[in-house]
Amino acid sequence: MAFGSFDNKSSSNAVSEINMVPLIDVMLVLLVIFIITAPLLSHSIKINVPQASSEPVQQDPKVVDFAVDADGQLFWNEQPVSMEQIPALMAAEAALDPQPEIRLRADLDTRYEVLAQVMSMARQSGLKRLGFVTRPGSTPAAAPGPVADTPAAMQAQGAGS
Repeated sequence: MAFGSFDNKSSSNAVSEINMVPLIDVMLVLLVIFIITAPLLSHSIKINVPQASSEPVQQDPKVVDFAVDADGQLFWNEQPVSMEQIPALMAAEAALDPQPEIRLRADLDTRYEVLAQVMSMARQSGLKRLGFVTRPGSTPAAAPGPVADTPAAMQAQGAGS
């Protein structure tokens, strides 16, 4: 395998072919490694595992309906309650296993302060599941009166002046 000669008189160009021998050597070494390690990877220890048949326990979680109307009246499962009774009721429900889900329904005009107090009492009593019930597809109430940037509001302002 001659790449060139020391004779400067010949005008032969350098050979620009890729030497494939080192690439083939690396490929053959990897092939041998995979042939040796493949049986080791599929080797497993056979263990006689005991068989048991059981059915999962179906527990229907209890749901507590907690409602607040527009006047601030509180209802625990459709029964009227006072704000002082709520911590005891929530503590009793928090002790159950599994804990029930408290579904909080509030009127649109309910003060946020009442809802914040109820959520705080639920957290202090140890309840983990608190959900809000909403009406699907409802849109928030629009602000009363026209907004100044709408064309109808601009026309109304222009007509009044």
